[in-house]
Amino acid sequence: MTEMTEMTETAEPTTPWDPTAPGVLRLPSGRLLRGRGLSRPLPPGPHPAFGLYLLGRPPKPLPWEARWVRWPDFRLPADRADATDAFREAWRRSATERVELACAGGHGRTGTALARLAILDGVPAAEAVAYVREHYDRHAVETPWQRRFVERSA
Repeated sequence: MTEMTEMTETAEPTTPWDPTAPGVLRLPSGRLLRGRGLSRPLPPGPHPAFGLYLLGRPPKPLPWEARWVRWPDFRLPADRADATDAFREAWRRSATERVELACAGGHGRTGTALARLAILDGVPAAEAVAYVREHYDRHAVETPWQRRFVERSA
């Protein structure tokens, strides 16, 4: 299930994320994505142009365009085809826009989604979890089934 919210204000020009900012992951292609936990305050600096939110229920309205993937905590996406489509959209948009991926804590679901985007960017599936743990957060991808979800994607 997917819900979209669109900005009603004039969008600011998209500049890349600061690669040294907390939560920013640089993919091998050079694309920058921000992962974060929604339970923490919004980081200072520019807002995303697009956000992919991985939650059990829809996020609160945001002032930027957003997509929701129904994904309960510590589980896998409720609709894997929708999640795969959302990952492709986030990866595609990250070439020219500031994209953030977020769940409540910013580790399990966010790390799993970032690993799937790393695969889209050319990281071998068997290495994607290690890549995200090294370059984003050492606690990324929290459960064995999240790890298998990454490793079995192609």
